[in-house]
Amino acid sequence: MADLVHPARALWWLFEPVHAVTYFLPEGKAALEDAGLHGSWRGYFAARSAPLGAVDAPPVIAAFFNFAPSMVERALPQVWTYAGPEEALAARLKGAAASLARLLEHVDREQIELATDTLEQAAARLDCAGRVLAAANAALPRPTGLYERLWQAATVMREHRGDGHVAALVAAGLDGCEALVVRCAMDVRREMLQPLRGWTDEEWEAAAGRLVERGWLTEHGTVTELGRIRHQGLEAATDLAAARVWEDYPRAELDRLAAALKPISALCRSQLPVNPAGLPDNT
Repeated sequence: MADLVHPARALWWLFEPVHAVTYFLPEGKAALEDAGLHGSWRGYFAARSAPLGAVDAPPVIAAFFNFAPSMVERALPQVWTYAGPEEALAARLKGAAASLARLLEHVDREQIELATDTLEQAAARLDCAGRVLAAANAALPRPTGLYERLWQAATVMREHRGDGHVAALVAAGLDGCEALVVRCAMDVRREMLQPLRGWTDEEWEAAAGRLVERGWLTEHGTVTELGRIRHQGLEAATDLAAARVWEDYPRAELDRLAAALKPISALCRSQLPVNPAGLPDNT
């Protein structure tokens, strides 16, 4: 792991693509469709929110944070008439395992086992207080298959960091759309991210206007020096919120985990059609 990058962030760069396979790869989509969840976003909202139970839209809007409320409301709660949370949970795990089995066919099994065991151990040590998605995923039964275990452990770790990131964004005074506008002003194309989160042009421009008024953006939509400083602060806060679980790990053990995860992550990342999480290009 690079010395200039916080270990919590460097490891997130590696386990985020593992988590994402169930939502973007053909096996994941097929498993969700087999469960009755036709349409990418219907399957996504059902699969990701399923650990919370058959919830209505408001708690998912709050937990997912940067999706337009209208987009969530188009899926929930109607999605539960097509498949219940148990069916969605089974489908997402089945799809993830099938994807990983295909992608990791030629990866040494001991390497996969090392990454899985270490991520599971870390997930078991997480403090999920105040982190709704992480807590709900951590409470799920431990799968038996290796690929299922790898995906679930990566998912618990990912949602734990994500919950902390939402807290950092709220503490920074950003709402969901504003957070996306800032990110797109820095290094992600608006035309890629805006449609994926469901915000209208009017909502996007209003958010940009609020950020200009508060000094985050210039009138031309570029990030100000104040905006960069505040963005760096919220990213550092996210790292800090995710760091505690790794503090007792010797550096050599963290490097060993990173080395085991890197080829796994690279294979997963190579198959993802988009990068909504804003991972760096060289991950």
